[in-house]
Amino acid sequence: MATEELQAIIQRCQILKEEDFKGEDFNLFQVAGQKCLEEGYAAEVLEVIQNEKNKVIVKSMGWNLVCPLVRCILSYKQEDEKREHCLKILDQLVQLCNPKELLLGLLEQIEQTSGEQISHTILLLLQPLQTVLLKLHSKKSYSVGLSLSTILNQLSLLPVPYTKEEIREDKLGLCQCCNAIVDFAKPFVDEVVKNMETSTENDDEELKEELLKFCLKSLKYPLLIAQLDQLQEDIEEDPLRHFAAEILVSAVKMNYSDLQNQSLQFSIHYNQKHSADSLACLSYLVFVQYFDIDCFPMDLLGNCLLRMSDDSLHHQYLEFKGFITAPQGLVKVMTLCPIEHLRKKSLKILQLYIDKFDAEGKYTLFRCLLKTSNHAGVEGYVIQNIKNQIDLSLKVTNDSKWFTGPQLVSLLDLVLLLPEGAETDLLQNSDRIMASLNLLRYLVIKDNEYDNQTGIWTELNKIEQNFLKPLHTGLNMSKAHYEAEIKKSHNSKAVCSVTVGGEKMPNMTTEMQLQVLHSALFTFDLIESVLARVEELIEVKIKTIT
Repeated sequence: MATEELQAIIQRCQILKEEDFKGEDFNLFQVAGQKCLEEGYAAEVLEVIQNEKNKVIVKSMGWNLVCPLVRCILSYKQEDEKREHCLKILDQLVQLCNPKELLLGLLEQIEQTSGEQISHTILLLLQPLQTVLLKLHSKKSYSVGLSLSTILNQLSLLPVPYTKEEIREDKLGLCQCCNAIVDFAKPFVDEVVKNMETSTENDDEELKEELLKFCLKSLKYPLLIAQLDQLQEDIEEDPLRHFAAEILVSAVKMNYSDLQNQSLQFSIHYNQKHSADSLACLSYLVFVQYFDIDCFPMDLLGNCLLRMSDDSLHHQYLEFKGFITAPQGLVKVMTLCPIEHLRKKSLKILQLYIDKFDAEGKYTLFRCLLKTSNHAGVEGYVIQNIKNQIDLSLKVTNDSKWFTGPQLVSLLDLVLLLPEGAETDLLQNSDRIMASLNLLRYLVIKDNEYDNQTGIWTELNKIEQNFLKPLHTGLNMSKAHYEAEIKKSHNSKAVCSVTVGGEKMPNMTTEMQLQVLHSALFTFDLIESVLARVEELIEVKIKTIT
């Protein structure tokens, strides 16, 4: 009888030390255990496994039972008590067996399965496999990579469901496996993310490499073949879209430190050995399907910057094209993106980017942004940053030649002027003009005319000619124009048609037109009041000197 054979080999091995076990003992244990399971004596096998006296035997030989155990579990119905006993045996083996030997046994079962049994076997063994891998602690990167590769290779034998009916039915279990494998990989991804700032061990880098390979392989299969258009409105959550999103999130999480080491370039750890199909799928997901489009590039840059100290980036980095195009790209998001939270996020990241450069780097960035942004709001923001840097430089402990003296004068030439002289559209440029006036007011108040650290007092005539006088003229012209428009609107009940970006907006009533016109006049009055205050301060300082 099978149970008697099993008891006989157990009694024989109980009196032996582990190192005295022979190949014959392993074979007898496997054969007897298999016969017991196949003949329905799972309860008896479980009793043997749970017996504390047999702990050493199970540790050495138990992994040989994986093959018959998996076959039995898959053959029993869900409600069968024998299936429950088999599951408990599997759990005990995971807890007691040598993890390296058990790992090979589990992977062998996944590798040998076929047809409809592929998904059933994978779903059954993912949790035990994860537990075994976690027990390996360090030096597990190869085993994790081997496990993920084996699972994906088996899944690639299954057809990818295409229609919403096929996805809903998930006949061969591919969708279910995709979601399960994300949960399987999660603790290893989390470990990499947790350790990548502080750990210098090779195994952490190797584990990250294996996980990134898995992400890229997943992009090729099943995601390259999957129908990922958002057409399944009646499916609560498309499992393949969910899988795609999780794969991208994992790749982004793990690759922040790589990006920092690669000079903040927007990329995810690909090289020539990875399939072009995977990269094509990645591009499609991000730029066509908009997966993680709200965070994919900007969050990568933002997180890289958060890991760096302020003033730590040398100005010479700006000689590389990517270091100039990055802030220019952020400006485009700030000014052109229709999504408000993305505009706000790009502004925060731009400030982070500015903060990380040394004084000369900030100076270079400011010049670049003033010349290329073509947006009064951005220019006003840059001018405010310039004011902050001047304030820091005027403090004895943080003296900087880039925001005092001749270098500052050169920068102020870009700030204290009207782009088109008196003809400049003051309303459109109001943000820039107000920031420039506030900077000038600060300089007049803060810089002692005898010290003239900023060079403002020797440049006063040029500032009056290029900025203050044209601004006076422009204000007079603009106020006269808008006051005339207000009178015209009072005498007319016509409806105004407005077109923005080629798209016709709702018609404006007379009341709405008047509101806009009065708002413009208020802006001009505000500019005029600050201008008057600046000129008053200058006059007082000049009288003091004379």
